[in-house]
Amino acid sequence: MIVTKVPPYIKAVYISLLIIIIIFVMILAKPILVPLLFSGYIAMVMTPFCNKLERLKFPRSLSAFIAVMLIVSFISGLLYFAFSQIKSFTVDKQTNFVDKINVFAIKTNHSVKEIAGYDIGMGYGLKVEKVLTLIESGDTNISEMLFSTMNTISNMLLLPIFIFFLLIYRDHIAIFITKVFERQRNKILIEHMVSIRRIVGAYILGAGKVMLILGVVNSAVLLMLGIEHAIFFGMFAGFLNIIPYIGPMIGALMPFTLALLTKDSLFYPFAVVVSFTVIQFLESSFLTPKITGSNVNLNAFITFIGLLIGAAIWGIVGMILIIPTLAIMKKLFELSPETEPYAYLFGEEDLKWFKVPKSK
Repeated sequence: MIVTKVPPYIKAVYISLLIIIIIFVMILAKPILVPLLFSGYIAMVMTPFCNKLERLKFPRSLSAFIAVMLIVSFISGLLYFAFSQIKSFTVDKQTNFVDKINVFAIKTNHSVKEIAGYDIGMGYGLKVEKVLTLIESGDTNISEMLFSTMNTISNMLLLPIFIFFLLIYRDHIAIFITKVFERQRNKILIEHMVSIRRIVGAYILGAGKVMLILGVVNSAVLLMLGIEHAIFFGMFAGFLNIIPYIGPMIGALMPFTLALLTKDSLFYPFAVVVSFTVIQFLESSFLTPKITGSNVNLNAFITFIGLLIGAAIWGIVGMILIIPTLAIMKKLFELSPETEPYAYLFGEEDLKWFKVPKSK
C-alpha cells in the first residue's frame, strides 16, 4: 500500500481552515458552549470530591447531587454578597455621589482654564442627569433587555444540570475518548485525561485562593486609606484578577477614580495606584507561583493573544474561560509528535535548545 505524505503547507491550510470553522461554531453556539465549558471546569474540580463519596459507598447520582448542591450554595453566597455590596454602593450614589462628581468637574474646569486658558464646559458641574438620559436613550429597548436577562437566567439554570450529568457520565465520556483513538493507547490516554483534569482543577482552586487573598488584602489597604466602599472595590479587584493583565488594571482604576472624586488630596488616588501595583507585584512574583505553581505553564504572549481572541468571540466570559482552555489544548498537543511543536509554542521558552553541547 502506497502512503502519500501531505506537504507541510497543505497541513497548515487544513489547520487554518479547522481553526476558522471552530471559531465560527463557537460564535454560533455560544448560548450552549459557555455554560457547558463552565460546567465542565467545575465538574473537573468536584470530581475528586465525588470520588471520595463513592469510595464511601455513596451512589454516583447521590454524590453528584451533593456536589451540585455545594456549588449552588457557594454561588448563591457569592451572588448575595455581590448584590448587598452593590446595593449599598447605589444608595450612596443616589445621595451624595452626584454632588461629589459635580464638585470635581468644577475644580477640573477651573484648573484647566487657569493653566491652558480653555473652558471645557464644566464650570457649573457635570450634568449627570443628561449623561444618564443619553445612555438610557440608546438602541437597547425594553424587549432586548428582557431577552438578555432571560438568556442570562437560562444559562445559569443550565449550569447545575450540566454539572450533574457531567459528573454522572464522566467515565462514559472517558471511554468514548479512548474509543476514538487507538485501543493500544488506552492507558496513555487515560493518564493524559487524568492529568488534564488535575491541571484544570488545581488551576481553578489556586486561582480562587489567590482571588480571595487579593480581595482581603485590597480591602484592607482601601480601608486604611479611608476609601468608601472599600470591601466592595477590594473584593471586586480580587475577582478581576482571574483575567490576566487586564483585570488588575480595571480593578485598580475603579478605586482610583473614586478616591480622585471623593478625596480632597491627590495623595489618596496615587496611594491606591502604588498600593495595588505593589500587591500585584507580590502576587505575580510570590503568591501565584507558590499556590498555583506551574499548573498552566503558558507563556505571556500566548496568554495575551488568547485573551484578545476570547474577548472577540465571547466577551468577558471568553477572557475568563480562555486560560484553562489553552492549558487543555497544550496538553492535547503533547499527545502527538506532529502537534508537539504547538505545545512548545504555548509553553515557556526553553533556553537550553540554543546551547551547543560542549565537546569533551
